[in-house]
This record gives sequence, C-alpha cells and structure tokens, in this order.
Amino acid sequence: MKRKTCLLAFAGFAAFAVCAEPSGDRPDETHAWAVHDVNRPDPVKVDAPAGKPPSDALVLFDGTLESVRKNWTAGDGKPTKWTVKDGEFICTPGSGGVATKESFADCQLHIEWKTPVDDRYGWGNSGVFLMGKYEIQILDSSAVQLSSSPWKPANYADGQAGAVYGENPPLVQPCRKPGEWQSYDIVFHPPVWEGKRLVDSGSVTVFFNGVLVQDDFPFQGHTGWCRRCPHPKATKGPLALQDHGHPVPFRNIWIRRIPSRCADTVNGGPWVKRGDVAALRHKLAKESLAFADETKDPAERFIRLWESFCYEPDEALRKRLDESGAACVEAVKAAKGSFADPVRFRAFKRFVDMLVASGWLPKDAPVKKAVDAQKTPPKPTAPHLRDL
Repeated sequence: MKRKTCLLAFAGFAAFAVCAEPSGDRPDETHAWAVHDVNRPDPVKVDAPAGKPPSDALVLFDGTLESVRKNWTAGDGKPTKWTVKDGEFICTPGSGGVATKESFADCQLHIEWKTPVDDRYGWGNSGVFLMGKYEIQILDSSAVQLSSSPWKPANYADGQAGAVYGENPPLVQPCRKPGEWQSYDIVFHPPVWEGKRLVDSGSVTVFFNGVLVQDDFPFQGHTGWCRRCPHPKATKGPLALQDHGHPVPFRNIWIRRIPSRCADTVNGGPWVKRGDVAALRHKLAKESLAFADETKDPAERFIRLWESFCYEPDEALRKRLDESGAACVEAVKAAKGSFADPVRFRAFKRFVDMLVASGWLPKDAPVKKAVDAQKTPPKPTAPHLRDL
C-alpha cells in the first residue's frame, strides 16, 4: 500500500496517469471498494508465452517419463503401466486408469488427446475425470450421423466427445478425425458444501479445439454410466484419465489452481457477506487515513481523507475534510503542487465532480467552485498512455 502512495505523490506523468485516475461510485454494503479504486489489490503477474503453459501452471506431462513418475500413479497407488513414447502418454489397455498424485479443486486444465486410427468399435473411448468424479468424455465423434434408430451409428448425445458424461451433450461437435490431435481447455468449479447442505452444485466450462462446448454447465451430480449419481462430499480430488480398453494417447497436460468463486465475499455477487464487506471497509478507511497523514501534497491528502470517509463515514473527520478542502482551494489558485501538473489537475477535478455527483460533497463546496473556475488543461495525447 505504501508503494502506491509514493507513486501517487512523487512519480511523473506516466505513473500518475495510470495510478491516479479518480475512483467512481463509492463503496456500499455489498462492495468494499469504489469503482476504479486505486487501493484495490493488483492482479498477480503471470507470464503466458505463446504455445507454452502459463508460468503459474503445474505441468503434469511434458512428454517425458520423468513427468509421469513425478505426477501420476495407477489407481492402486502403484506406478502406472501406461507408456511414454515419442512424447505421448499412452493408455495401456487393461492396466487401469491413472490419477495425479496431487488433488485439485477449482482449476483450469489444458490437455491434448487423439483417438487411435484403427479402433473401429471402441471409438477411442476414454475420459477426463475432474476431481476423479466428473467426466468429460473422450471419444471419436468426428463422424456423428443424425439418427432416431435405437442402433444409432454413433454414441448417444450425452456420451460424445466434449459431453459432461451422462448429463449434458456438447453444444456443438468440433471433433477431429482419428489420429489428429485434439485439445480440451477446461475451467472446473467443484460443488460447495456448508455442513450437510449443498450450496453450489459446481460447474464446468469446456473449450474443445478452441470451440465452446460446455458453458458454465452446473453439475447434476457426479457422472456415471446409465445412472444419476449424488455429489460426493469431497472438496477436492485428483485429476484422472480413464482406461476404457483403448490405447488413447495424451500430451501437453497442465493445470492451474484458481480461486473458488465463492471466496469473493466483498465484491457483490451471490457470495457477498456484509460482515466481510464492513470489516474490509474499516481496514481500508484506516489505511487511507494513514496515507493522508503521511503526504504533504494537498490534493492527495484531500483524496485520501475522502476515501477514508467514504469507506467508513466518521463525523470526527469533518473538520479535517473542511481544512483539506480549504488547502486545496489555495493550492488551486496558486497552481502549486499537484495542481501545477495538468494531468493531476484533471484527475483531481474528476474526483471532486464524482463526490458532488454521488452526493458526498455539496454542489456549492468551495473546492468545487475553485476547480471549476480554472480553465481545465487539454487532455494530453500520446501514442500510448505510458508515453505521456
């Protein structure tokens, strides 16, 4: 937090233009932060080189036997009998499925597979089991023929490639021919329990060869053959690949752990908890007040004091708010400090306008009149914001 204060107070045009844009609608009972709040934590930086796993991914298979020994096991916990050849992780029919040694809950998964060319009756049957319980079907569905016959010359719709097995067919069928590599990119959210009560059924989103085939589909239970199954009570589980008696190869398998969507309890939405929002707003109010105490810049002090007041209104701050506003009026007239910087002046004016529009500051406030009386400098232009 202190890093951002220093940037705001002392950096040049480039940093200020990025960091000091004024926040918008203020915090409320279900939103801890303002819109565009500079105090909101920044995302963690992740490197995502083209054609390679993201830097925060766990690579489960990279084409080597070492990655199999490190990450995979047979169903009985012993070393798997699946083979590695030419960079492919190939099912050994009859040896049983494989599962990761680690367990996962909410995750993003990338996996590539292909169905064997000469597997006429098996259609290259396999499956990706999320948490070991929720199957995304693998099958040769490249030549699906519409038919109402009970002897349909293709698998049932909810058992084709890209299906949530037994529950939901793929939205479309982008399956390639046997022998061609295919890809799944999957976002998985497991069910959420509160004691014995299921509060969220979990869901899955699947891109099959880059095409959306499952759109945040809510699970009806764990998947099974010819039956509807209840949700398991487990909160996480291994990633598993099925041995259905066919030598299906896999490659380029990686996974990222992602936050549970129900973990966001302070930013609106179905999982918001007003107590958590209030607690965070109290913390943010104290931090903004500390920032205000540190800075000597009247514009920044004004912004930080009003931030604190909007996070957690405290009438004891009224005198300081008035004094800060008066200091800004004098600084505006003298074009001192931040008000000598056209980028900062524009940002400060927008902040004042936002306070007025939101009802926090009266329309006839002296600081509002002072900034309105000044000719607003033109918006600076540059090929890119960072070039200002």
